[in-house]
Amino acid sequence: MTNTQRGEVLVAIMNDLRDWHMARDELWYRIPVSSVEAFLKRRWPPRWLAFYQTKAFGEEAYSIRHFGRVMNIRRVTRRDLFPNDPPGEKDSRHYYQLQLAPLQKLPHPITSARWRRVTFIPTTWAKFTTATEINDLYDDSPLEDRLWAALKPFDLPIIRQEWVNIDKNRYALDFAVYCARANLAIETDGDTWHHAPEPAHKDNLRENALKSNGWQDTINTLGGADDGSFVPRRVDPDVDSPRQPSLFD
Repeated sequence: MTNTQRGEVLVAIMNDLRDWHMARDELWYRIPVSSVEAFLKRRWPPRWLAFYQTKAFGEEAYSIRHFGRVMNIRRVTRRDLFPNDPPGEKDSRHYYQLQLAPLQKLPHPITSARWRRVTFIPTTWAKFTTATEINDLYDDSPLEDRLWAALKPFDLPIIRQEWVNIDKNRYALDFAVYCARANLAIETDGDTWHHAPEPAHKDNLRENALKSNGWQDTINTLGGADDGSFVPRRVDPDVDSPRQPSLFD
């Protein structure tokens, strides 16, 4: 990724009304330096910052409604940001302070059909300005985008880039489909990756952990990523049986 493509829009979590007032009225937002190093290095710095609102926002929860242009970024300590707070262990922690232009309101909110864990979503300006739901924003893989474009018309209970906690381990799912009988984890990595010895071993551990907690994993079970369109694949030859989506048959 070239520098000109880096960090067009960053969606950040807004779960505290105090932070919201600082962003709206004082025009700044903070992100731990450690978070940038761990999760955002490839897409840093952002040109625009948008906010995913959590349950603290009542009827406006689980949606993106406001964004602002990033005018400047400073590296500061927590003590620099909150000089009037009582002294504490966190005073020396380092943050990036993103200084913003006045916030703008989206014509229509970008919503989530169900509660989800969101920390940061780096995305493009094109995706941000055309998104109708959170799933539209993710910008990790063209293959994932193709699959999402095929799945979206079916109005399924899908969450992209879902994290699942099982036995003190966290597993990242490309697509999580929440169903009544069993949840479905859909992966879009190619066969070359999953057939290599080390990824295959990790896949087996992951698949066993997911299955033990009611998940069905689709690694290497829905076909490849050949050109084509989304078509239903029957689980059972009975015409009235449930149908399972295939991966670009």
